Amino acid sequence: MGQARLHVELLRHTPRPEEVVAMGAKLCYSPANIDDLKAGIESKDQSAFVDKLVSMGHMSPVEHVTFTFGVEGISRACSHQIVRHRVASYSQQSQRYVGEQTSKHEGTIFEYVIPPTVVDAGRAEWFEEKMKMIQEWYDELNTALGDAGEKSQEDARFLLPNAAETKIVITMNARELLHFFRVRCCNRAQWEIRAMAEQMLLKVKEAAPKLFVNAGPGCVTGKCPEGKMTCGKSEEMREKFLNM
Repeated sequence: MGQARLHVELLRHTPRPEEVVAMGAKLCYSPANIDDLKAGIESKDQSAFVDKLVSMGHMSPVEHVTFTFGVEGISRACSHQIVRHRVASYSQQSQRYVGEQTSKHEGTIFEYVIPPTVVDAGRAEWFEEKMKMIQEWYDELNTALGDAGEKSQEDARFLLPNAAETKIVITMNARELLHFFRVRCCNRAQWEIRAMAEQMLLKVKEAAPKLFVNAGPGCVTGKCPEGKMTCGKSEEMREKFLNM
């Protein structure tokens, strides 16, 4: 254990997602019953229709499709940002029930994330030493509370830093994902959640390419929405995400 590594998996998604979106959209305008509508959609490629739907901005049918991700190797600082996206479901590894005690046999410490700026500043070793110190404090308090018959892990976790690694399962519908990518793939997003968002985007583009064809930061499909705070790299970002 020690420095964590980001890993994103697309665990599950709505089967045949683009057909589901097409069904929801066509129902709005068709007099056909459900069985006839379903048969008609399944008999024809819906790619062109989904393209048109997304380009028109008719987004409510996109909400019928969901994607579930497993994410590990991120910090608690990152997970605090993720859960600000309210149209989603989350299950996060608990520091209350999952302890971070040092293994007496392996001498390991909790996993953590080191910001690149710390590495670039030549402070990685210094940072790692501080994580080891926190582990020692955690172990000491955890033992003391346990010996006193108190809830040891529950309260010892107050010593753990934002750098501590966490694991989380995330479920979002496709419309919320498009919004998530718009703000979290932006160059102005924090580096860790941006890296996670880009991996998520790669996964959903494989599963539903038509739904996410123009997904990415706001500058991919128009003017940068950041105004005076723009990174100034709209053309570079547009090329990156449209060719992803």
